[in-house]
Amino acid sequence: MEYPRKLDLSELASKKSFFLLGPRAAGKSYLARKTFGNRAVNIDLLSSDLAFRLTAAPGDLEAIIAARGPGPHTVVIDEIQRLPLLLDEVHRLIEKEGHRFVLTGSSARKLRRGGVNLLAGRAWTAELHPLTAGEIPGFDLERFLRFGGLPPVHRSDFPEEELHAYCSTYLREEIQSEGLVRKLPQFSRFLTVSALGSGAMLNFAALSRDTGVPASSIREYYSVLADTLLGFYLEPWTRSRKRRAISTAKFYLFDVGVAHTLAGTKNIDRNSDLYGRSFEHFIGMELRAFLSYERIREPLRYWRSAQGHEVDFVVGDRLAVEVKATRRVADHDLRSLRALHEEGIIEALLLVTQDRVATIRDGIRCIPWQDFLEELWSKKLPL
Repeated sequence: MEYPRKLDLSELASKKSFFLLGPRAAGKSYLARKTFGNRAVNIDLLSSDLAFRLTAAPGDLEAIIAARGPGPHTVVIDEIQRLPLLLDEVHRLIEKEGHRFVLTGSSARKLRRGGVNLLAGRAWTAELHPLTAGEIPGFDLERFLRFGGLPPVHRSDFPEEELHAYCSTYLREEIQSEGLVRKLPQFSRFLTVSALGSGAMLNFAALSRDTGVPASSIREYYSVLADTLLGFYLEPWTRSRKRRAISTAKFYLFDVGVAHTLAGTKNIDRNSDLYGRSFEHFIGMELRAFLSYERIREPLRYWRSAQGHEVDFVVGDRLAVEVKATRRVADHDLRSLRALHEEGIIEALLLVTQDRVATIRDGIRCIPWQDFLEELWSKKLPL
């Protein structure tokens, strides 16, 4: 199945070299091959022979590119984190020959550990996320909420098996083989608990009690997840003046299907809290992907007051989005958005639901999730 990805690599490459980062199996290599094909010089560091050669003689990169004829060329290097020192040559060839590089990778942590400086501003950074709803022909919300948006999982007739294989492969290859953590069983326990709490406010002391893992290690493990692009922090929006804001961050895993697999989820009942959290996770991932692909620098945050009001997503001071899986909006669904509206700071407030009828209540737009996604990706929202 072909997925029409919304990230335009050609446009980025026409402007500058860039790192294309993203979790494993998000489709980075495939998208680069599809976008550039034989028009680019392709360097695959998963090829052990080529990786060994460039490890021994990084300068051979120039000769490999020169074999394609007069430049400058577009050069795609897959899995750049496997050979971070090659970035010295990339730096030199950008300056000397004017080549444009597309450097794919899944671990910013590995690059930093390699002692490189990410080309000191000579390359931008782009990120490829799991599939969004608009990239999936015949999008099925219920399937997505259970199995997520990784391309090989979504196209599979056996998505649960694919997810289990993905999670075990991640533990083996990303964590164990690269030595990112010392105690793999301890980290595995942490992954289960972090998946169960994906989207909740971080409480390192409680997580330590639940896992038997020291709080200092818990903090480090979350950093590992963020640096290997398997999760992200959602920082709090704290500009409210009438109500004191909580300043504790949340943490989301990068894909709802991976979260369910790590948590041991088998089914999601439509009327359960888990369904509502999964729906919220889905909308949050759409927002995050949109801001990333459109290169909008407004931060994605959430708001929670000390009085217990909470709004799921706040984009800069422009847009607040509360997500409810309800099929019929009730007055109590608007409680937190009303409280935030009273602050008089956020430009637009939306309640995104599974109600099919759009309404406006107290200056708050209540819209079906399909309408929200259409307005988001067609750039009709104030972002």
